[in-house]
Amino acid sequence: MTIPALPTSRRKGDNTGALDESTTAWALAARGGDTDAVEHFVRALHRDVHRYVAHLCADPQAVDDLAQDTFLRALGSLHRFEGRSSARAWLLSIARRAVIDSYRYAAARPRLSDVPDWQAAVELAQPQNLPGFDDGIALLDLLASLPDERRDAFVLTQLVGLPYAEAAEVSDCPVGTVRSRVARARATLMDLLDETDKPAVAAA
Repeated sequence: MTIPALPTSRRKGDNTGALDESTTAWALAARGGDTDAVEHFVRALHRDVHRYVAHLCADPQAVDDLAQDTFLRALGSLHRFEGRSSARAWLLSIARRAVIDSYRYAAARPRLSDVPDWQAAVELAQPQNLPGFDDGIALLDLLASLPDERRDAFVLTQLVGLPYAEAAEVSDCPVGTVRSRVARARATLMDLLDETDKPAVAAA
């Protein structure tokens, strides 16, 4: 299986900045009672929230519920959103808290059975039978080997596409810490890619 090159930030050569401006404007309009803006806001960010929750969540059955919970929390808190950060960073912070709260709630209850790890949640959340799907799963396998904090920083900046400053806000840490975590994650993944390619070269 050929494993794709590590993804680069979506900030380069795309319209992420314009999208963030639009979603932030929609959030502010939704705060004022614009129902159309609410729909635009949810549609624009649903995929990012779903993907991020899937990366964090250990229970694939809970991903949809947690994504929905995120939006319910966000819509209930719109009156406090002032647009100081992008609506996407604000929403992903809420998603992170929703997942953490779900862990706390689960920890307080007796476990009836083991649940799959976070990789299973991501695999189930992705469209299947599409070109590159198997390669994407291979990359997720590599991501599983990273420490949680480095994987979180890598996912936020390289897969979800948040600027480093907003990823730092979501992760509640300094920007320099996010940059360091991403750099170390990329170095580790490159080493793992090299190790993965060696058996294929030897076989050839």
